[in-house]
Amino acid sequence: MRLGGRLAAAIEVLEDIRARHRPAADALRDWGLSHRFAGAGDRAAIGNIVYDALRRKRSAGYLFGSDEPRAAAFGALFLEWGETPETVKAALTGDRFAPPLLSDDEIGALGANRLEEAPEAVRADVPDWCAPFLEARFGAGWVAEGMALSARPPLDLRVNTLKADRDKVLRELSGMNAEPTAMSPHGIRIPPIKGSGRHPNVQAEPAFRKGWLEVQDEGSQIAAALAGAESGLQVLDYCAGAGGKTLALSAAMENRGQVFAHDSEKQRLSPIFDRLRRADVRNVQVVPRPEELAPLEKRMDLVLVDAPCTGSGTWRRRPDAKWRLTDRQLEVRMAEQEKILAEASRFVRPGGRLAYVTCSIFPQENVERIDAFLAANPGFNPVDHAQLFESRFEGKSGSARIDPAKGISLTPAYSGTDGFYVAVLSRAA
Repeated sequence: MRLGGRLAAAIEVLEDIRARHRPAADALRDWGLSHRFAGAGDRAAIGNIVYDALRRKRSAGYLFGSDEPRAAAFGALFLEWGETPETVKAALTGDRFAPPLLSDDEIGALGANRLEEAPEAVRADVPDWCAPFLEARFGAGWVAEGMALSARPPLDLRVNTLKADRDKVLRELSGMNAEPTAMSPHGIRIPPIKGSGRHPNVQAEPAFRKGWLEVQDEGSQIAAALAGAESGLQVLDYCAGAGGKTLALSAAMENRGQVFAHDSEKQRLSPIFDRLRRADVRNVQVVPRPEELAPLEKRMDLVLVDAPCTGSGTWRRRPDAKWRLTDRQLEVRMAEQEKILAEASRFVRPGGRLAYVTCSIFPQENVERIDAFLAANPGFNPVDHAQLFESRFEGKSGSARIDPAKGISLTPAYSGTDGFYVAVLSRAA
């Protein structure tokens, strides 16, 4: 397929997403199933246009003065692919599968609408109702954070130190532009793709199949490290999901001690069993039923709560979620977080720690939830987060926003990671 056919397909997928309010991944999968003639390169390029259009939806809409999928798709080419009206016209001319060429009105709008003059929420590419939350959290830098959350993400990997080291995996991945991550000592980063390119399928690599690595954002790796799992401890991963942080905890513990992996929705745990086997993890017990946790009450050295949240810190990877999110969904998540913190805290032994993590940038899901929990649970106190970060990532405190009493925040613009929040609380002995 030429650019014209790919662009037309992207517009079709974007129209499907808007009409049916469905995730982009589902719409792209269904398009691929009904257009089996499209090769892997075509599907990758179409996906890039779709995701770029969703990341830069408001910017593209402003440039064209339209919120139609066509404007978003063309805007993606101009904002992210380095195309111009002239290069796009040349590429589309004579392509019978291409959408109609830009009209004089559309070209006129592009010339008249300057993005640097757009409202701040437009330049940040965030919904208007979310803008005050970012401003409250990041102050004068909130637009830059929104823009970073609208950029293409890298592909981050975590080396499984139970089976390999970073140098060994880097040699295995030579030719992929892989490099060590800036903060995580076990992380590897493959830079963001450009244009119609695609990241390598690392899950097809022998290194992945041998359990040497996992796909995990550097921010998630840092959050797991800050939780403080060490060899010999008794640890409860209370919202384990598919097990990404469970695996990181086990590796940090060198397969010694015990990790109990639990999730209130049992189906989320289904991938964890294959992942544990592949990673050669031997100190994890999967505990799917809440009643099975009763013997662990007040016995855990560490309880990790990777809380369900809006996922606003992952918008560059899941930009469609940004536009589906509602204030009501935020309220539901906040209530869930409050309930989960109260439940999980029961398992922390006297003198033990409770680590609270979200992949959200909203203060309502982060410091406000911790403040509410501390007010209701005077037996818990925050650790010194500045000291904690320095102990784990010596000399790198400038890469995170750290409030010693309130927690640690990681963001794309400031840290080069997805958006994460970490607070660690100690229970009185």
